[in-house]
Amino acid sequence: MTNSELITQFYTSFAKGDAEGMVSCYDNTIQFKDPAFGALKGEYAKNMWRMLLGRNKGNIHITFSNVEANEKTGSANWVAEYIFSATGRKVINVISAEFEFANGKIIKHADTFDIYKWAKQAFGLKGYLLGWTSFMQGKIQQQANASLKKFTEKKNS
Repeated sequence: MTNSELITQFYTSFAKGDAEGMVSCYDNTIQFKDPAFGALKGEYAKNMWRMLLGRNKGNIHITFSNVEANEKTGSANWVAEYIFSATGRKVINVISAEFEFANGKIIKHADTFDIYKWAKQAFGLKGYLLGWTSFMQGKIQQQANASLKKFTEKKNS
């Protein structure tokens, strides 16, 4: 499988709600980073996708485009449309992804998106007023990681 096909498999699995299909594209040493969770490694990165898809119970629409890859690196653009579970508000998140590969797996995955735009959609007025601040962005990461830690502990018990 080429690295372009690996990225396509990752997002096709995502679009189908198949978290295990997604995480099978990752190496066990995966390093993931995005504005909502910060840096995650290994099982925490894999569990993030399991948690997010489990929470949305199929109520997430994923599209992806511009998949490019060579033997070492790759990229793609993707859009997630979903209801943010904490507030019940609709979010349309436009994301750019960068990848690094080794041994037929993704070893690094970095998603970038406008966290302020996301916060305005997810939190409404509170996000509009505070979403641009490092304080609010830190709180978003704290809350996301607390949820992930709880999910991982429950999964492992």
